[in-house]
Amino acid sequence: MTDSLVHSSPISAGHNPAAMPYGIAQGADRCALRHQISIPAKMRFSCSSSFPVQVTDMSVAGYTCDALQTAHPGTLCWLTLPGLGALEAEVVRRDNQGIGCSFKNLLNPAVLDHYIAKYRMA
Repeated sequence: MTDSLVHSSPISAGHNPAAMPYGIAQGADRCALRHQISIPAKMRFSCSSSFPVQVTDMSVAGYTCDALQTAHPGTLCWLTLPGLGALEAEVVRRDNQGIGCSFKNLLNPAVLDHYIAKYRMA
């Protein structure tokens, strides 16, 4: 009976967290290390044109950008980083630090490492 109460985390069960949808991974670990960066990028909300943003921090789970546009939590968006196709995300917060978004699928750690190496804040 107690076995039915034990829940195994997908990450601790040996699954690759980068290949998991964020909806599953977020239940396992919401404490992804955030990196202070400065990446010129483009963002687009559903049914709108893209606009320039500055990504100010990023983790495998999401990012914050200083977009001049406003969006409500739950809004779907796409982030296009230099040299990479559009990444689907969802707005989870907006405040005086910008718009915070969670990726639909976790970012591959090697991709994150590439952008940290190239765009890390000094």
